[in-house]
Amino acid sequence: MKKALSLLLSAALALSLTACGNTSNGDSSSSGDSSGTENVNLVVFAAASMQETLEEIAKLYKEAAPNVNLVYSFESSGTLLDNIEAGADCDLFISAAPTQMNALDGTLADDAEKNPNGQDLLLEGTRIDLLENKVALAVPDGNPKGIESFDQLSKLLLSGEVFLAIGNSDVPVGQYTQKIFAYYGLDTAELNDAGVLTYGTNVKEVTSQVSEAAVDCGIIYATDAFSAGLTVVDGATAEMCGQVIYPAAVLKNSQHPDEAKAFLDFLQTEEASAIFESVGFTPLT
Repeated sequence: MKKALSLLLSAALALSLTACGNTSNGDSSSSGDSSGTENVNLVVFAAASMQETLEEIAKLYKEAAPNVNLVYSFESSGTLLDNIEAGADCDLFISAAPTQMNALDGTLADDAEKNPNGQDLLLEGTRIDLLENKVALAVPDGNPKGIESFDQLSKLLLSGEVFLAIGNSDVPVGQYTQKIFAYYGLDTAELNDAGVLTYGTNVKEVTSQVSEAAVDCGIIYATDAFSAGLTVVDGATAEMCGQVIYPAAVLKNSQHPDEAKAFLDFLQTEEASAIFESVGFTPLT
């Protein structure tokens, strides 16, 4: 009788241990990869001009960090800034100009021009200048108007002989364009009245207008021209519009700051830099 009871208790204990083991395995498979590491959705807000390169880099990063799922949001830096200020979830922000990053940088909170709302939304010590781009004058296939340079473009705009696509004034590519206009003494309001300008809400929209030959030319980034297979007839100098710097930083309210910092580190590796360089970016780190 005692032997039978002992066997019964042993069997019950074995069943109990088996049930506990199945529960543990179930939790691991639902919340992480096969190694038991928790899966993370890392939200990256990035300038629209980075779409092709970051999507390519995501393939490499999946091998380096299989538990991290990169969730990209590509838009104009101005729109991304608005979304961040409105409280959107974002772990890492990469803008196409310092202006949008400055507006979130607590170290500039006392500078009303750079950080007008005195915001402090960047994780301390994470801001870097990641890349440099170039502003380019691109034309459709065949270059029907025979446009050769910014110098020539300025004259054609004044004579009303060209139709130019540019970015809105609240997006970096549009802001660089405004500096080019100022360099040549061009008045944007007068050009608007003359009907020689059309606008895009981000650089991709401007690029599409050139690709579709809806305009005679467009002012975009050299990297977007490369990705779209467009002909670049001239590039803007730093004297004309300043350097085109892409800063990056982890957000203070990031849900995954360690993973965000790790991805930012990866963007500075030789593997990532090679992808950036392949389309015309210049890595700065």
